[in-house]
Amino acid sequence: MAARKRSGRKSGGRKYGKAAGKSVESAMRRRNQGTLESGKGGRGGKVRSRKQAIAIGLSEARKKGAKVPRKAA
Repeated sequence: MAARKRSGRKSGGRKYGKAAGKSVESAMRRRNQGTLESGKGGRGGKVRSRKQAIAIGLSEARKKGAKVPRKAA
């Protein structure tokens, strides 16, 4: 029998914390309302992309210290 390569995480563990989910949920809500903007001080435009909204939510969660994996290098 060949040995299987295991991932770094144990089975059943959460990759993202609950606080991260709340932050993404908030960003998606702001996107739907049309108030989510990219960049600091509103210098970027309005966010229309779903993926960009999720990325902004995760970034905000990271700043708050929530359990979020590191960005891919």
